[in-house]
Amino acid sequence: MLADHRHARILDIVNRDGSASVVDLAETLSISESTIRRDLEKLDEAGLLCKVHGGAIALDREGVTRDISVAERAGLHAAQKRAIARRAAQLVGPRDFVYLDAGSTVDALIDELTEKRAVYATDCVSHALKLASRGFEVTVLGGSLKSATGALVGPDANATISRYHFTLGFWGTNGATPEDGFTTPDISEAEVKRFSMRQTIHRFVLADASKLGRTSLVTFGDFADVTIITSALPEGSAYAELENVEVAD
Repeated sequence: MLADHRHARILDIVNRDGSASVVDLAETLSISESTIRRDLEKLDEAGLLCKVHGGAIALDREGVTRDISVAERAGLHAAQKRAIARRAAQLVGPRDFVYLDAGSTVDALIDELTEKRAVYATDCVSHALKLASRGFEVTVLGGSLKSATGALVGPDANATISRYHFTLGFWGTNGATPEDGFTTPDISEAEVKRFSMRQTIHRFVLADASKLGRTSLVTFGDFADVTIITSALPEGSAYAELENVEVAD
């Protein structure tokens, strides 16, 4: 089977089912698992799917063109998110007023936080509940609840955020490129992210390696305006030369 035809078949299967394992693809296409792995790497590099351990998922499942639920996100790149979260938690000091964006990587950060003298604010209901259960002082920012992500959005959320001045903030993103900045599928969440970034002195975007080089639908921040904490850099990319990109151990 020619490579182009093979790649098309793989994309059809992954997009139809949402995900596929290396084992299943190899059996369906009667091709070796090593060939399938190389094909998935090429398709991932081309931005046509997202390669994960043991297989691949469709881009919609990765949250590039639509928001996915917190439950769906939780298992994606979990080890990378924990490494990023551990590094980010070290940045919080006792006098900080910390903004915490909605998202699974920020949720991982909450698990790593130890500074209870800081004050935290969030637009995410589940984040607020987790912070409160762990004994942190937390302010919940108002707005309309978005069920898929648990975020509070809309004019009330933006107005509330505009009254605060955060010393430190952490955001998730669905895509990050120097050209298009930080992007997300939903315009209402993009507005909340944009408003909160504007009100924060020290800004950090927490992005596992799968987000680098990807562009979602709505830009909410400029690439140069924040420090990016990631888990790894795409091989051969120019990200390593950028001063505002930090790789967590």
